[in-house]
Amino acid sequence: MTAGPSKDAVKAALTTQVLETPSWAYGNSGTRFKVFAQPGVPRTTREKLDDAARVHAHTGVAPAVALHIPWDRVDDYGALAEYARERGLRLGAINANVFQDDDYRLGSVTNPDPAVRRKAVAHLLECVDVMDATGSKDLKLWFSDGTNYPGQDDLRDRQERLAEALRTVYDRLGDGQRMLLEYKLFEPAFYATDVPDWGTAYAHCLKLGPKAQVVVDTGHHAPGTNIEFIVATLLREGRLGGFDFNSRFYADDDLMVGAADPFQLFRIMYEVVRGGAFAASTPDGPGARISEGPAASASEGPGVAFMLDQCHNIEAKIPAIIRSVMNVQEATAKALLVDVEALTAAQRAGDVLAANGALMDAYNTDVRPLLAEVREESGLAPDPLGAYERSGWQEQIVKERVGGVQAGWGA
Repeated sequence: MTAGPSKDAVKAALTTQVLETPSWAYGNSGTRFKVFAQPGVPRTTREKLDDAARVHAHTGVAPAVALHIPWDRVDDYGALAEYARERGLRLGAINANVFQDDDYRLGSVTNPDPAVRRKAVAHLLECVDVMDATGSKDLKLWFSDGTNYPGQDDLRDRQERLAEALRTVYDRLGDGQRMLLEYKLFEPAFYATDVPDWGTAYAHCLKLGPKAQVVVDTGHHAPGTNIEFIVATLLREGRLGGFDFNSRFYADDDLMVGAADPFQLFRIMYEVVRGGAFAASTPDGPGARISEGPAASASEGPGVAFMLDQCHNIEAKIPAIIRSVMNVQEATAKALLVDVEALTAAQRAGDVLAANGALMDAYNTDVRPLLAEVREESGLAPDPLGAYERSGWQEQIVKERVGGVQAGWGA
């Protein structure tokens, strides 16, 4: 254990961590080439929530579940929200889908055809209706819109169409609701993506107003991009709305968070701590409590939503999500252990090695025993994966979920 915040302060912070798991990660998903079906995969949104409840039961920090419309479309969203509450969950961000219809071949809200743009905006407004019914606070928007060839469409016009659509949806948001705008470097648009980077998303959010904030998907950057710098800047400007946590080796791989570069995840989480997304609520000062995103109190602002967005193609779904949650917990614990006083002193003295050493000491700390203590003190098994394996849930769902159509987006 490094110097810095006390062990009790770090443990107190970790007990209040809140992560949001994505409904689609419990279903079949894959690549553009193949989706490998697995036995026991949910066939309905309610079965996805059943699986999410198991993740929360074993980790204690994953009570929120993001929905994706139309993948999670149901007849009664109020009843779905009640079903979630009965299982100790709440419904989180509502994710729109304006990328899978044939009409969107040339884009959705930036399409040159006004009829297609109207269709796309109507869907986004439908998602706000869903928020009203479920009590969800966040509308998460990602657009595949863009062009493949120079001259295919006017780049400036497409930004104007995007701004108009965002304004229409923004004006529909109710009290306590917000819009989270996601960006992506490329794919499926290979020449120009209409929201390719954090600067473009930030510029649109600034024009819209305080209810519009930026989402950082950790897989949506060029190799070598300093993501923690983006996080620090957006936090400084009060415009970091949330994360989509995943991992990548080359592009938007959507692997388990922390799988490719756990040091990067630690660096990101340190900037979250440094930037005040952890409210100070203990005598030890910085690094006390993770904001619960949209559920935070008005005095704390809307907060930062910590969401997973992953594609479990070859690995078992529920254990992979549990592992992802654990990876975020470990990175968080290490970030909380940074000796801020020693780090600041070294930075001010220009002591490069000592400053780097302060971060590395925290990163190299084995926090697994600490997290095991936190879980045991919360009435949980110290090893969530082992507890899940012993629960018999996997065997039960494989036996019971026979017939019907498995959930998944296909490929």
